[in-house]
Amino acid sequence: MTKEMDQKIEQKNQGLGTADEQQKTRGEAPDQDPSESPAADDCDGQSAGDGSENAGGTAGFVVGAENAGDRLDKVIAEKVEALSRAQTKKLIDEGRVLVDGQAAEAGKQKVAAGMEISIDIPPQEELEVQPEDIPLDIVYEDDDVMVVNKPRGMVVHPATGNYTGTLVNALLHYPGREHLSDLNGEDRPGIVHRIDKDTSGLLMVAKNNEAHENLAKQLFVHSINRQYVALVQDNIKEDEGTIDQPIGRDRHNRLRRAVNGENPKRAVTHFQVLERFGFCTLVRCRLETGRTHQIRVHMAFIKHPLIGDRLYGFKKTWKGTLGKLLDRTHGQLLHAEVIGFQHPRTGEYMEFSASIPQEFRDVLDCLRKEREK
Repeated sequence: MTKEMDQKIEQKNQGLGTADEQQKTRGEAPDQDPSESPAADDCDGQSAGDGSENAGGTAGFVVGAENAGDRLDKVIAEKVEALSRAQTKKLIDEGRVLVDGQAAEAGKQKVAAGMEISIDIPPQEELEVQPEDIPLDIVYEDDDVMVVNKPRGMVVHPATGNYTGTLVNALLHYPGREHLSDLNGEDRPGIVHRIDKDTSGLLMVAKNNEAHENLAKQLFVHSINRQYVALVQDNIKEDEGTIDQPIGRDRHNRLRRAVNGENPKRAVTHFQVLERFGFCTLVRCRLETGRTHQIRVHMAFIKHPLIGDRLYGFKKTWKGTLGKLLDRTHGQLLHAEVIGFQHPRTGEYMEFSASIPQEFRDVLDCLRKEREK
């Protein structure tokens, strides 16, 4: 670690108010989009790495007009990304879901606009994470660091609702697993940062504690180059721009983040338009900071939410071939395309890229054909 970087860290620590925040310099840094949602990827994702996803809590929201007439369990599963339909049904049966202060009758109960929904999510039981023979797309590997191209639909580490099939389960089966860093505990070996479950793309994995500390410090001082490709709704008129808006926890839904939410922290996203399709736009986003769900929150804030985003997007029905393709994507069209960092041992700058996945390409091909008509 360079003396310049250590000086930056000390300067930032002087502005931190709690030991929990200072701990992030040596532990897991929230890489969002980074990985993930509060109980998510994403959230569809996972928590910010402070253990809050294991502690349970209360989630709540007010039903909007767009969900009027929908089933209660369907709406909850859409709004509270930590919960599946099956989990939601179980919570309803246990009396943990309230509608306007009264216990919900059943998952098939219809909701109306203005209804207040409250969900009591119990603490997660401690798990012993098991190795699983899951193929890994390894872009780079040496004795200190690994760069993995995570597929869509894979959660980074076990959390509520996602106990198996995670990147951690795959890493525990991979040769050399005994050398992965353990700074974040036995359930998150090697994990330095995260991206959401439904976000694909590149992640760094630390193969020892020294590498972990170094990479976490680089994340902390925002020196890592992280670029994402996203498909967003509607036409962005500007060719490029910067969104500099603080992000904190949503006051109405504990599993969401919001601009100027509770305990907001500075968040900066730079975007550049790559292609326009009239009713949607392909953009590249570069993270200057790495807050939970940063890209998703920022793009929704400027009225261009990510297409397919069930937590922050507009409810919209897409027709024809495009509609069928989007129905199969099951989540936001967001891909971590580029990651660049200083090698934790040599200090050499290294940069890697990964092409967008096929299902994302299929959507873009369809949009290009429609544009040519």
